[in-house]
Amino acid sequence: MSLLPWVDQLASMSQRLGPGLARELAALVPPPVAPLAVEFPRPRVDDLDATLAREFARPEIGGRLRPGARVALLVGSRGIARLPEIVRGVVRELRARGASPYIVPAMGSHGGATAEGQAEVLAGYGITEASVGAPIVSSLDVEVIGHAADGVPVYASVDALRADAIVPIARIKPHTGFRGEIESGLMKMLTIGLGKQRGAETLHAQGMERFATLIPAAGEVVLARAPVAFGIAVVENAYEEIARLVAVPAATFAETERALLREARALMPQLPFATIDLLVVGALGKNISGAGIDPNVVGRFFRGAPPGVEVRPEIRRIAVLDVTAESHGNSVGLGMADVIPLRLLQKTDLPSVYANSLTAASLAGAKIPVVMESDRMAIAAGLKACPRVEPATARLCVIRNTLEIHEIWASPPLVDEVAGRDGIRVRGPARPLEFDADGNLVWPLAFTTK
Repeated sequence: MSLLPWVDQLASMSQRLGPGLARELAALVPPPVAPLAVEFPRPRVDDLDATLAREFARPEIGGRLRPGARVALLVGSRGIARLPEIVRGVVRELRARGASPYIVPAMGSHGGATAEGQAEVLAGYGITEASVGAPIVSSLDVEVIGHAADGVPVYASVDALRADAIVPIARIKPHTGFRGEIESGLMKMLTIGLGKQRGAETLHAQGMERFATLIPAAGEVVLARAPVAFGIAVVENAYEEIARLVAVPAATFAETERALLREARALMPQLPFATIDLLVVGALGKNISGAGIDPNVVGRFFRGAPPGVEVRPEIRRIAVLDVTAESHGNSVGLGMADVIPLRLLQKTDLPSVYANSLTAASLAGAKIPVVMESDRMAIAAGLKACPRVEPATARLCVIRNTLEIHEIWASPPLVDEVAGRDGIRVRGPARPLEFDADGNLVWPLAFTTK
């Protein structure tokens, strides 16, 4: 049976719900929103070149390289701030010491679990041979290099194992699905990232509830069996800026990563409200979060909130409007939304989403929410689905994505809640959401159907 009739219905969904609902959604007016500036701690590294030069000058870092050494530089699919500059700077420092670097994508199943797709992900971030001065070597070939707890095999990329030295570049941050002393960062890149699709699938098959111990254990296998020299660890602040950049000797990966994770968690932004009726997220994306939308920000965890995590704010409904270009159609995280516009579904590459979700042994993020034909109707449907809420006085919040929440837009009840609070400034009066003739949002965020 063809899906085309079903897809065609989506283009005028609000008109196909019966005359009563159609009129109600068409007449529903969202509350106005005011722009808020939310202040967070802002440590920042401005001079990347000087920082990298200083880190490489340390004997335990630069001294690990010998002239002529082939160095596999691991780069992943996360949207690290100023990533092309970091990679280019690391390549420069490696070449200055006579090494011959090349780039290996270390992103598990991302990029549609294909070699070409993973190279395209890097190119989307501005990482090409021309831009960073090192060739991209991309394949999904792996081999077992050892076993972690209970005999779980640990895979590593053959392309990286052929090197004399391996150097991962990773952002240290809280994970979206588990809690531990080591979460997202160098050790995860050495295991799930470097293991390509086969390695990522093997570890995820053990269940994410084991990751707090499995990732460090698997990482120690890689450190013992592969020529890992050191890593470049990045911690970001709430403004998507580099707060810390440090070269980490292989022998201190676990110790250093634990300390950096504590820093990253302290810098992580949070929405400043107790409850939100409808949260409008401009875009999800793999460069935003591994889950597309960061559950640490919106409080929706597919496997339930990890122990000790306070779910705040309480969010009744979430509307997501788009997917980032850097995601190449991998809209994993759709399942965290309640309603989306047709545009987002049309941009979604389901094979990429399914490859990511099946590899991670988690299907919830691939589920398709309620689909309406436009941003305006998606927002109207989200408000309609909030029990005991009058649209005119709804607690509506708009954000660009779950990385950028230092600038948000909030309806009057939310503004009243935070009025006078330190670190929050109202930047202007509340004004209505604006849509174009096709129902695309044009203020406070702007979208088109392209």
